[in-house]
Amino acid sequence: MLIKKQIQQGVTLIEAMIALLVISVGLLGIASLQITAMSQNSSSLNHSQAVWMAYNMSDRIRANISEFTTYDGADTASSAPQDCITNNCSNAQMVTADIADWATMVGNLPAGRGIIGSNADGLLINVMWDDDGTGATGTGCDPTNSGDLTCYTLVVAQ
Repeated sequence: MLIKKQIQQGVTLIEAMIALLVISVGLLGIASLQITAMSQNSSSLNHSQAVWMAYNMSDRIRANISEFTTYDGADTASSAPQDCITNNCSNAQMVTADIADWATMVGNLPAGRGIIGSNADGLLINVMWDDDGTGATGTGCDPTNSGDLTCYTLVVAQ
């Protein structure tokens, strides 16, 4: 009796397609990790800049300590220009110049805004930005409210 051998065909092609599928899923995972890392890096940069801007404003307030309470209520959304670099300014005019310079700095953050308020401990310097890129504009600094900007707050005591 003569036995005929049957040769398998196409097995290598199936193995190659499965290997390609596994590699594709792995590459998609790597791409997802890269996008997440870039997003977190951008968020970290914005936060670092906000910290620097808040400390910059606190240094300006300490340098003009006689006008400490005048800084209360400052908002970069309604700042007025004041040139104290080429002109001699009074301490009160320096407050306006400080806020105008701060507004320029904070404006470099996405939807950046700065507000100075007060409480029993001193002045609250708030630097706010749209960290998620959602178009948020709220100034409540509530992390659970998607309409609020991300905030960094610094307290300056007199």
